[in-house]
Amino acid sequence: MWRLVQTRLLESGTPRTGLNFSCYGRVFSSVSDGKGKVFYRERLRSGIVDIKENDAVDLFQDMIRSRPRPSLVDFSRLFSAVARTKQYGLVLDFCKQMELNGIAHNIYTLSIMINCFCRCRKLQFAFSVMGKILKLGYEPNTITFSTLINGFCLEGRVPEAVDLVDRMVEMKHRPSLITLNTLINGLCLKGKVSQALVLIDRMVENGCQPSEVTYGPVLNVMCKSGKTALALDLLRKMEERKIKLDAVKYNIIIDGLCKDENLDDAFNLFNEMEMKGIKADAITYNSLIGGFCNAGRWDDGAKLLRDMITRKMTPNVVTFIVLIDSFVKEGKLREAEELHKEMIQRGISPDTITYSSLIDGFCKENRLDEANQMLDLMVSKGCDPNIVTYSILINGYCKAKRVDDGLELFRKMSLRGVVANTIAYNTLVQGFCQSGKLNVAKELFQEMVSRGVPPNIVTYKILLDGLCDNGEPEKALEIIEKIQKSKMELDIGIYNIIIHGMCNASKVDDAWELFCSIPLKRVKLDVKTYTIKVVKVGRYSEQRAAYIFKDLMLVINYCHEMGVVHRDIKPENILLTAAGKIQLDDFYLACENCKRSNTVRIGRKSCLCCT
Repeated sequence: MWRLVQTRLLESGTPRTGLNFSCYGRVFSSVSDGKGKVFYRERLRSGIVDIKENDAVDLFQDMIRSRPRPSLVDFSRLFSAVARTKQYGLVLDFCKQMELNGIAHNIYTLSIMINCFCRCRKLQFAFSVMGKILKLGYEPNTITFSTLINGFCLEGRVPEAVDLVDRMVEMKHRPSLITLNTLINGLCLKGKVSQALVLIDRMVENGCQPSEVTYGPVLNVMCKSGKTALALDLLRKMEERKIKLDAVKYNIIIDGLCKDENLDDAFNLFNEMEMKGIKADAITYNSLIGGFCNAGRWDDGAKLLRDMITRKMTPNVVTFIVLIDSFVKEGKLREAEELHKEMIQRGISPDTITYSSLIDGFCKENRLDEANQMLDLMVSKGCDPNIVTYSILINGYCKAKRVDDGLELFRKMSLRGVVANTIAYNTLVQGFCQSGKLNVAKELFQEMVSRGVPPNIVTYKILLDGLCDNGEPEKALEIIEKIQKSKMELDIGIYNIIIHGMCNASKVDDAWELFCSIPLKRVKLDVKTYTIKVVKVGRYSEQRAAYIFKDLMLVINYCHEMGVVHRDIKPENILLTAAGKIQLDDFYLACENCKRSNTVRIGRKSCLCCT
């Protein structure tokens, strides 16, 4: 809306010389209508919290036209109120107009300007204003420094913020708690928790008592990085320092413990809250319920929900989403449906995630008609299905071999304005490939590309698998060449699909040639690659099969000479190297033949059967 052109520090140091910066190009009327003398003081006194832009402009114009002129305290009050509504550009406009009308700034209005430039991520202009403060002979105060430190932190320039704090101390300014909290938050946002802790200890040593706000970002970063044990230690230190603990701090650690699956510790901390008279809130319960459900302890999760209700604490939509989604994933659809009914009875409107979870549950039980009814109910309640909702139902149709119904829903989805993504196309392409309708799958793939939906490695695996299973390995190889030209990295799974398809099409020599070329492509072979080759050994020429069998006998004989009995020789455990040599895999059931007795040792155990 506004355009920032330039900020320039004028060489003249007189208070009446203004800062020549564009304040976003706003033009104010200077025509007096006779109202300027009156009401601005009353409007300032009556409150300007959450002031709107037009109201702020009208009030500022009244103040500019008033005679005698309002004091800088009045202007500062207006500027601060507008800045609190995050209309930073408007404040800078006011500052420019104030200068043009011959009104000089003081330390307070200049500090407000610094804050606005910092909030607009224009730190270089903020420092220009700082230079003006020094030239005018004003002494920067703690608020000025704090504002610049906050600006550095907003731009992620935390080391410079730390340097500025040191400079502040050198100038005999004691950093306020707000300043230090700002710096600690900046350090935490950069993941520098250890430095933040050192700074807190320095605060304590210098007689500055940290507050609960100081510790919040540190606890948050610790828990998000999985360092919940350190967070618990810090919580105990906070208690020693007489810091007031609240539900927010406990919630941070409880949530971290739940995500780390330390559910017993989380529940103990929950009980500790109760003992200390700190009331748990919906966030506390949601974290615990989610943790228990993710760990398969649904009964404990449901018990916590009942506990919430007993305490007359209203569960929110997140509470129900966590439980419903967990029950659906574990096949407990009946319980999920009961929770949905209770949700409705309590006047809580299910959202897209809730409906999608229930539709997923119906699809998993092949109750597709009910899944469709849930979709219709969702739409009738004004809750718009998203791509995830449709993809779940389309996948349900494909798994039930009702791919045509899935395609019909896919078309309806597009008509409703929902844009298909890679996952939706992958689901349909796979469904038609598995149903033997390869032409439709190809058409969908072409449509996907033409509409700018990028195929991923999964898309190509699905299509290649379909081509190979339907006897078209040559076309699969053509697609691989196209993939290689697109510089998409191919993994061993792609090659396994092609080798398997060639073997099925009795093109063993071609499969062997591709198999031997894989290491040259810097792709690591896996067990499945070897297994495919050995399982298809019956399709080799008689000479090659004899060679492989002879090599296998030599390997087994070597094992026996070393006193080892494999006891699980089968094609899946016979590996073939790129050089065509045999290797035995999976010695889990192998045992050592003890020559001194008839016992055979299996790991730490012994048995009397030696085969």
